[in-house]
Amino acid sequence: MPPDNSTMKFDRFELTTEVKNNLTKLKFFRTTDIQFKAIPPILKGEDVLAIAQTGTGKTAAFAIPIINKLQQEKFGRSNDYIKCLVMVPTRELAIQITEVFENLAKGTGVRTICVTGGVDQDPQIAKLKKGVDILIATPGRMFDLISQGYINVNSIRILVLDEADHMLNLGFIKDIKDIVSKLPQNRQTLFFSATIDDRIKKTAYLIVRNAIRIQISPENPVNKNIHHTVAFIEMDDKRFFLERLINEQEGKKILVFVRTKVRAERVLKAMERVNIVTKTIHGDKEQTDRLTVLNEFKNGTIKVLIATDVSARGIDIPHVDYVVNYDLPDQAENYVHRVGRTGRADNKGFAVSFCSNEEKALLKEIEAYIGHTIEVLTIFKKDYEETIDYSNEESATNWRDLINDEDEKPNKKGKRK
Repeated sequence: MPPDNSTMKFDRFELTTEVKNNLTKLKFFRTTDIQFKAIPPILKGEDVLAIAQTGTGKTAAFAIPIINKLQQEKFGRSNDYIKCLVMVPTRELAIQITEVFENLAKGTGVRTICVTGGVDQDPQIAKLKKGVDILIATPGRMFDLISQGYINVNSIRILVLDEADHMLNLGFIKDIKDIVSKLPQNRQTLFFSATIDDRIKKTAYLIVRNAIRIQISPENPVNKNIHHTVAFIEMDDKRFFLERLINEQEGKKILVFVRTKVRAERVLKAMERVNIVTKTIHGDKEQTDRLTVLNEFKNGTIKVLIATDVSARGIDIPHVDYVVNYDLPDQAENYVHRVGRTGRADNKGFAVSFCSNEEKALLKEIEAYIGHTIEVLTIFKKDYEETIDYSNEESATNWRDLINDEDEKPNKKGKRK
């Protein structure tokens, strides 16, 4: 009978000395649920279909056994001999998964490369030519390099699809099928998704064979380490309450989610007017700028980051204290991905949602999705008024004028926003 995962230590797995040493250096001592359940079948070469919420340690759940297997096999390298392909939906996620692989593979001789768009391809090509074991890629750049002859997928023996639900939502189903058709049929396939529905099941069972199915906390899609609250605040007043929260939680890392790129920049300007330093991350930013901002947030140079949902899956920053849903997400499952940026591993986290009157229907959908109501943070009328009165912002009229100005600006195509 296998040991209880609550007492399961990594040194009880049959891992190489180098991998165990790296785990110790990274202070990985005990497994999470997904690691406890996924590592043994992956080590045995079985296909795995895993449903695990964000923040559960799933990257290490597949990285550890893959690195261990490749180190033990010690096959020779050549220009076209990539052994493992990890497909992910976003650039940020690809980069962060690569960091995990590189840290776990130190001293093993297992080489990893990250291939994404948004940056010059020449350095990536140069690394590919030196030989690589594990390729971590977003679909666009990977297919570009395949078509140019720099990537040969014929020898890939392990395929990992991470954040598979997000890949499907972004329309990558054709890309997934195209790459699968090019891979050897006797490969090992690992399919990881934060959520599961009929569409995801259908896609998964087209790819995996006799897979071991693993589902973590299906009765509660949200990490239990997160304390959830919602405050009912009118749309035009949200900036005052964000200002207050940031000032009251001075020094804490706060990740703020908004619905659109335009709103991200508006909230940034609102915070600048009250002398709060923050930055934004969204799809209109250049890749180098996005990485710079993420690193600044990671190392604490900036304490407040404003992001859109497109970035929710790609932000894996340790010790995020608060996630603020400045706007409620349009899709209930995105609430899970947003708040999953805090309360990671054994850390406690806080999720605070600002809900305007027109967003109450979205709140009901979120509560239905996560299976429980969210605690209401009662704001008495006096406190509400004082929050607005004591703001450092000179005039609420200025804010409304700014919004009107932004709405009248033409976009790049010459159309009004």
